Amino acid sequence: MSGHSKWSTIKRAKGMADARRSQLFTKLAKAISIAARDGDDSATNSKLRLAIDRARSFNMPKDSIERAIQKGAGTGEGNKLEEVRYEAYGPGGVALLIDVLTDNKNRTSAEIRHLLERHGGRMADAGSVAWMFELKGLAQITKPNGWEELELELIEAGVEDIQIQDNDIIITCPPEALENIKELLVSKNVTLGYLSLEPVSKNNITIDKESTVKLNELKEALEANDDVTNVYDNQE
Repeated sequence: MSGHSKWSTIKRAKGMADARRSQLFTKLAKAISIAARDGDDSATNSKLRLAIDRARSFNMPKDSIERAIQKGAGTGEGNKLEEVRYEAYGPGGVALLIDVLTDNKNRTSAEIRHLLERHGGRMADAGSVAWMFELKGLAQITKPNGWEELELELIEAGVEDIQIQDNDIIITCPPEALENIKELLVSKNVTLGYLSLEPVSKNNITIDKESTVKLNELKEALEANDDVTNVYDNQE
Protein backbone atom coordinates (compact mmCIF):
# COMPACT_ATOMS: atom_id res chain seq x y z
CA MET A 1 0.00 0.00 0.00
CA SER A 2 1.61 3.21 -1.17
CA GLY A 3 2.06 6.07 1.24
CA HIS A 4 1.81 8.77 -1.43
CA SER A 5 -1.97 8.77 -1.63
CA LYS A 6 -2.27 9.13 2.16
CA TRP A 7 0.18 12.05 2.24
CA SER A 8 -1.76 13.69 -0.57
CA THR A 9 -5.09 13.25 1.21
CA ILE A 10 -3.85 14.75 4.45
CA LYS A 11 -2.01 17.63 2.78
CA ARG A 12 -5.13 18.51 0.77
CA ALA A 13 -7.23 18.39 3.93
CA LYS A 14 -4.80 20.64 5.79
CA GLY A 15 -4.56 22.95 2.78
CA MET A 16 -8.31 23.27 2.72
CA ALA A 17 -8.25 24.09 6.41
CA ASP A 18 -5.96 27.03 5.73
CA ALA A 19 -7.67 28.28 2.58
CA ARG A 20 -11.36 27.73 3.42
CA ARG A 21 -11.52 27.33 7.19
CA SER A 22 -15.10 28.55 7.57
CA GLN A 23 -16.34 26.12 4.93
CA LEU A 24 -14.33 23.29 6.47
CA PHE A 25 -15.84 23.93 9.90
CA THR A 26 -19.30 23.71 8.34
CA LYS A 27 -18.45 20.30 6.89
CA LEU A 28 -16.97 19.07 10.17
CA ALA A 29 -20.03 20.30 12.07
CA LYS A 30 -22.30 18.34 9.75
CA ALA A 31 -20.30 15.16 10.40
CA ILE A 32 -20.54 15.72 14.17
CA SER A 33 -24.30 16.29 13.94
CA ILE A 34 -24.80 13.08 12.00
CA ALA A 35 -22.74 11.11 14.53
CA ALA A 36 -24.62 12.67 17.47
CA ARG A 37 -27.89 11.14 16.26
CA ASP A 38 -26.74 7.89 17.86
CA GLY A 39 -26.14 9.63 21.20
CA ASP A 40 -24.58 12.85 22.40
CA ASP A 41 -22.11 11.18 24.78
CA SER A 42 -18.75 10.71 23.08
CA ALA A 43 -17.70 8.28 25.81
CA THR A 44 -20.24 5.73 24.55
CA ASN A 45 -20.60 6.86 20.92
CA SER A 46 -17.37 5.98 19.11
CA LYS A 47 -18.52 7.57 15.84
CA LEU A 48 -19.13 10.86 17.61
CA ARG A 49 -15.82 10.61 19.44
CA LEU A 50 -13.97 10.19 16.14
CA ALA A 51 -15.85 13.09 14.52
CA ILE A 52 -14.93 15.33 17.45
CA ASP A 53 -11.29 14.22 17.36
CA ARG A 54 -11.14 14.98 13.65
CA ALA A 55 -12.67 18.43 14.20
CA ARG A 56 -10.19 19.16 16.97
CA SER A 57 -7.30 18.20 14.69
CA PHE A 58 -8.36 21.16 12.53
CA ASN A 59 -8.64 23.43 15.61
CA MET A 60 -12.41 23.74 15.39
CA PRO A 61 -13.68 25.88 18.32
CA LYS A 62 -15.19 24.03 21.28
CA ASP A 63 -18.46 25.98 21.18
CA SER A 64 -18.91 25.11 17.49
CA ILE A 65 -18.43 21.42 18.32
CA GLU A 66 -20.99 21.65 21.14
CA ARG A 67 -23.58 23.32 18.87
CA ALA A 68 -23.10 20.60 16.26
CA ILE A 69 -23.64 17.91 18.90
CA GLN A 70 -26.82 19.59 20.15
CA LYS A 71 -28.13 19.91 16.60
CA GLY A 72 -27.58 16.23 15.87
CA ALA A 73 -28.98 15.08 19.19
CA GLY A 74 -32.19 17.00 18.54
CA THR A 75 -31.71 19.77 21.08
CA GLY A 76 -30.71 22.28 18.41
CA GLU A 77 -32.42 23.54 15.27
CA GLY A 78 -31.77 22.65 11.67
CA ASN A 79 -32.78 20.48 8.73
CA LYS A 80 -32.31 16.74 8.74
CA LEU A 81 -29.09 15.66 7.04
CA GLU A 82 -28.49 12.47 5.07
CA GLU A 83 -25.18 10.69 4.48
CA VAL A 84 -24.54 9.63 0.86
CA ARG A 85 -21.47 8.14 -0.80
CA TYR A 86 -21.06 8.46 -4.56
CA GLU A 87 -18.75 6.25 -6.61
CA ALA A 88 -17.15 7.77 -9.70
CA TYR A 89 -14.25 7.81 -12.12
CA GLY A 90 -12.12 10.87 -12.71
CA PRO A 91 -9.61 11.85 -15.42
CA GLY A 92 -7.16 9.06 -16.25
CA GLY A 93 -9.56 6.44 -14.92
CA VAL A 94 -8.85 7.31 -11.27
CA ALA A 95 -11.42 5.80 -8.91
CA LEU A 96 -13.23 8.26 -6.63
CA LEU A 97 -15.33 7.95 -3.51
CA ILE A 98 -17.25 11.13 -2.74
CA ASP A 99 -18.90 11.50 0.67
CA VAL A 100 -21.63 14.08 1.18
CA LEU A 101 -23.96 15.26 3.92
CA THR A 102 -27.07 16.83 2.44
CA ASP A 103 -30.60 17.91 3.25
CA ASN A 104 -31.58 17.48 -0.41
CA LYS A 105 -30.22 14.32 -2.02
CA ASN A 106 -31.66 15.05 -5.48
CA ARG A 107 -30.06 18.50 -5.61
CA THR A 108 -26.68 17.26 -4.42
CA SER A 109 -26.69 14.28 -6.79
CA ALA A 110 -27.30 16.58 -9.75
CA GLU A 111 -24.53 18.95 -8.60
CA ILE A 112 -21.99 16.13 -8.20
CA ARG A 113 -22.87 14.67 -11.59
CA HIS A 114 -22.48 18.09 -13.21
CA LEU A 115 -19.06 18.68 -11.61
CA LEU A 116 -17.84 15.27 -12.71
CA GLU A 117 -18.94 15.75 -16.31
CA ARG A 118 -17.54 19.28 -16.42
CA HIS A 119 -14.09 18.09 -15.31
CA GLY A 120 -13.75 14.88 -17.32
CA GLY A 121 -15.24 12.43 -14.84
CA ARG A 122 -18.37 10.32 -14.62
CA MET A 123 -20.60 8.61 -12.12
CA ALA A 124 -20.03 4.88 -11.59
CA ASP A 125 -22.42 2.10 -10.69
CA ALA A 126 -22.79 1.27 -7.00
CA GLY A 127 -20.09 -1.19 -5.93
CA SER A 128 -17.91 -0.74 -9.02
CA VAL A 129 -15.44 1.51 -7.18
CA ALA A 130 -15.92 0.83 -3.46
CA TRP A 131 -14.23 -2.59 -3.65
CA MET A 132 -10.94 -0.87 -4.57
CA PHE A 133 -10.76 0.69 -1.10
CA GLU A 134 -10.62 -0.63 2.46
CA LEU A 135 -11.41 1.15 5.70
CA LYS A 136 -8.33 2.15 7.70
CA GLY A 137 -7.45 4.32 10.66
CA LEU A 138 -5.04 7.17 9.89
CA ALA A 139 -3.12 9.34 12.34
CA GLN A 140 -0.54 12.01 11.53
CA ILE A 141 1.93 13.25 14.13
CA THR A 142 5.15 15.20 14.32
CA LYS A 143 8.10 12.95 15.07
CA PRO A 144 8.56 13.11 18.86
CA ASN A 145 11.60 12.59 21.05
CA GLY A 146 12.11 8.92 21.85
CA TRP A 147 10.49 7.90 18.56
CA GLU A 148 12.25 4.53 18.34
CA GLU A 149 10.67 3.32 21.58
CA LEU A 150 7.26 4.73 20.67
CA GLU A 151 7.42 3.06 17.27
CA LEU A 152 7.76 -0.35 18.91
CA GLU A 153 4.80 0.37 21.18
CA LEU A 154 2.70 1.46 18.21
CA ILE A 155 3.48 -1.76 16.36
CA GLU A 156 2.47 -3.75 19.43
CA ALA A 157 -0.77 -1.73 19.56
CA GLY A 158 -1.69 -2.83 16.04
CA VAL A 159 -0.12 -0.35 13.60
CA GLU A 160 0.15 -1.84 10.10
CA ASP A 161 2.17 0.81 8.31
CA ILE A 162 4.32 3.82 9.25
CA GLN A 163 5.34 6.41 6.65
CA ILE A 164 7.92 9.07 7.54
CA GLN A 165 8.46 12.23 5.52
CA ASP A 166 10.85 14.79 6.95
CA ASN A 167 9.58 15.33 10.51
CA ASP A 168 6.02 14.11 9.89
CA ILE A 169 4.72 10.60 10.41
CA ILE A 170 1.56 8.93 9.09
CA ILE A 171 0.34 5.87 10.96
CA THR A 172 -2.04 3.38 9.33
CA CYS A 173 -3.95 0.80 11.34
CA PRO A 174 -7.06 -1.42 11.27
CA PRO A 175 -10.24 0.46 12.24
CA GLU A 176 -10.56 -1.42 15.52
CA ALA A 177 -7.05 -0.37 16.62
CA LEU A 178 -7.44 3.38 16.05
CA GLU A 179 -8.85 4.21 19.48
CA ASN A 180 -6.08 2.34 21.31
CA ILE A 181 -3.43 4.01 19.18
CA LYS A 182 -4.94 7.44 19.83
CA GLU A 183 -4.93 6.76 23.57
CA LEU A 184 -1.31 5.58 23.41
CA LEU A 185 -0.23 8.75 21.61
CA VAL A 186 -2.14 10.98 24.01
CA SER A 187 -0.60 9.16 27.00
CA LYS A 188 2.84 9.98 25.55
CA ASN A 189 1.85 13.66 25.14
CA VAL A 190 2.09 13.36 21.35
CA THR A 191 -0.07 15.92 19.54
CA LEU A 192 -2.30 14.52 16.82
CA GLY A 193 -2.20 16.65 13.69
CA TYR A 194 -4.76 14.50 11.86
CA LEU A 195 -7.00 11.63 12.91
CA SER A 196 -9.48 9.85 10.72
CA LEU A 197 -11.21 6.59 9.88
CA GLU A 198 -11.46 6.54 6.10
CA PRO A 199 -11.23 4.41 2.95
CA VAL A 200 -7.69 3.87 1.66
CA SER A 201 -7.05 2.48 -1.82
CA LYS A 202 -5.74 -1.08 -2.00
CA ASN A 203 -3.72 -0.42 -5.17
CA ASN A 204 -2.91 3.02 -6.52
CA ILE A 205 -2.58 3.87 -10.21
CA THR A 206 -0.27 6.28 -12.03
CA ILE A 207 -1.69 8.80 -14.51
CA ASP A 208 -0.04 11.29 -16.85
CA LYS A 209 0.60 14.95 -16.03
CA GLU A 210 -2.35 16.31 -18.03
CA SER A 211 -4.77 13.92 -16.31
CA THR A 212 -3.28 14.82 -12.93
CA VAL A 213 -3.97 18.51 -13.51
CA LYS A 214 -7.55 17.75 -14.53
CA LEU A 215 -8.01 15.44 -11.54
CA ASN A 216 -6.80 18.11 -9.13
CA GLU A 217 -9.20 20.62 -10.68
CA LEU A 218 -12.04 18.13 -10.26
CA LYS A 219 -11.19 17.45 -6.61
CA GLU A 220 -10.96 21.17 -5.87
CA ALA A 221 -14.37 21.71 -7.45
CA LEU A 222 -15.89 18.84 -5.47
CA GLU A 223 -14.36 19.99 -2.19
CA ALA A 224 -15.71 23.50 -2.80
CA ASN A 225 -19.23 22.10 -2.81
CA ASP A 226 -20.84 22.75 0.57
CA ASP A 227 -22.32 19.25 0.81
CA VAL A 228 -19.13 17.32 0.02
CA THR A 229 -17.30 16.23 3.18
CA ASN A 230 -14.54 14.01 1.76
CA VAL A 231 -13.08 12.91 -1.56
CA TYR A 232 -10.89 9.79 -1.76
CA ASP A 233 -9.02 8.50 -4.79
CA ASN A 234 -6.56 5.80 -5.85
CA GLN A 235 -4.01 7.98 -7.63
CA GLU A 236 -0.38 7.04 -6.95
